[in-house]
Amino acid sequence: MDKTKILFVCQGNICRSPSAEAVFNGLIKKAGIGKQYEVDSAGTSAYHVGEQADQRMQSHAKRRNYNLTSISRQFNPHTDFDYFDYIIGMDDYNMQSLKNTARNGNDLNKLYKMTDFSSDGRYDEVPDPYYGGADGFELVLDLLEDACEGLLRKIS
Repeated sequence: MDKTKILFVCQGNICRSPSAEAVFNGLIKKAGIGKQYEVDSAGTSAYHVGEQADQRMQSHAKRRNYNLTSISRQFNPHTDFDYFDYIIGMDDYNMQSLKNTARNGNDLNKLYKMTDFSSDGRYDEVPDPYYGGADGFELVLDLLEDACEGLLRKIS
């Protein structure tokens, strides 16, 4: 059986997208369906390539039993569009960056915004918590938990 391949994308790949990767992996592991999915994350920029997730994000995620283990990498349109089934951006800026690198309609059809899967309609983006305080990191995790559940419902 082919795995469904999902790539979460934010700007630097150190806060939101590695958190989405960890939250989604936690959901599918808990549901006993981890073998059906391959999950990764990337950034639209190369600012943090090779780095671990932001320490503040790791700390907030750990309190919810998520372990952010991914190492930051930059989105590669030449390989990622071909490899992944779903490419999910965190905000409008990320979505525009992804659309700008799309080669054709097939690439565009793989693009989704994380909040497309949210049940809570109050947010149309997952905001970048990087320059904010603890509340921002908690909000990101709240939004990702909700949206990842919606994503899993949609694709399973």
